[in-house]
Amino acid sequence: MDRHPQQIKRNRQDETRRERNIQNMSRLRTLIKNVLNSDEAGVAEKYYKQAVSFIDKMANKKLIHKNTAARKKAQITRHLNSLTQT
Repeated sequence: MDRHPQQIKRNRQDETRRERNIQNMSRLRTLIKNVLNSDEAGVAEKYYKQAVSFIDKMANKKLIHKNTAARKKAQITRHLNSLTQT
C-alpha cells in the first residue's frame, strides 16, 4: 500500500463510498422484494411508491444503470398491475 497522503485519502474515500453503495444496494433489493412478496394491492402500492422513488434516486447517482432501473420498475409495475386486476 502506498504511503503518499493523496493515496491514503483516496483509500479512505473509496472505503466510505463502498460502504454507502453496499447499504444503498441492500435497501434497493429489500424494497423490490417487499413489493414482489406482497399479496395485497394496498400494501404493495405503499411499497411500490417507495421502491420506484429509490430506484430513480440510485439511477441518478449512477449506482445502477438507467436501463436496469427501468427494468426493475417494469418488473414491480407488472406485479402491482397483476394484483389490482384480480
